[in-house]
Amino acid sequence: MDEGDGSYSLDKMWMSLGIVNKGAGDSFTVKLDNGTVLYPVVSNVQSSKLEDGGRVLVNYTILSNKVVTDSLKEYYVRINSVRKILMKGILDITPAIEDSIGNDPVKVEDIWVSKNQLLNIEISYLGNYKMHYINLVKEPGKLTSADQPIQLELRHNDNGDGRDYPMTALVTFELDAIKIQGLDSVRFEVKSIDYNNKSHTFNGVYHYHP
Repeated sequence: MDEGDGSYSLDKMWMSLGIVNKGAGDSFTVKLDNGTVLYPVVSNVQSSKLEDGGRVLVNYTILSNKVVTDSLKEYYVRINSVRKILMKGILDITPAIEDSIGNDPVKVEDIWVSKNQLLNIEISYLGNYKMHYINLVKEPGKLTSADQPIQLELRHNDNGDGRDYPMTALVTFELDAIKIQGLDSVRFEVKSIDYNNKSHTFNGVYHYHP
């Protein structure tokens, strides 16, 4: 996001990922992944449709500065639209959930750890009309430093859907489940299988305190 020199136009819009923080009444703010905080003055979105702590992709127009320093950026904004983003934790894969987790192919279009230490994965897949499920899983058990890089799998359950149309989705995963006591960061790998049965691996680092 390039805020420029503080002169803003109502014709300009930005899109960013963030977390909703609900206040008293209908008030809410959105903390973006880069630490910037948005204070809605005008909103096309009813706050009742937003969840406190919910993950969102927000389209907004900056109206004016609230506080802008080298270490803190807060803006009064107009919220043009909000798209809810699925946010989940990491699951321990066990025999009880193996079938529901699935092992259908999925293509990872982009994957990154944002500055607030959330893992974001943009995926594409083939489907028709049924609900699909996406999860990030690991083997159960206590993790130690020797287990690094922690092995994670991106698992897709297409629910027996037809592979008729290309579809896309963005999902965010919290990484708290791979914290190891005594460390301030851990290395991890995310593996996935695409439609050509080819394996892909993403290597990342989870810093507990960004």
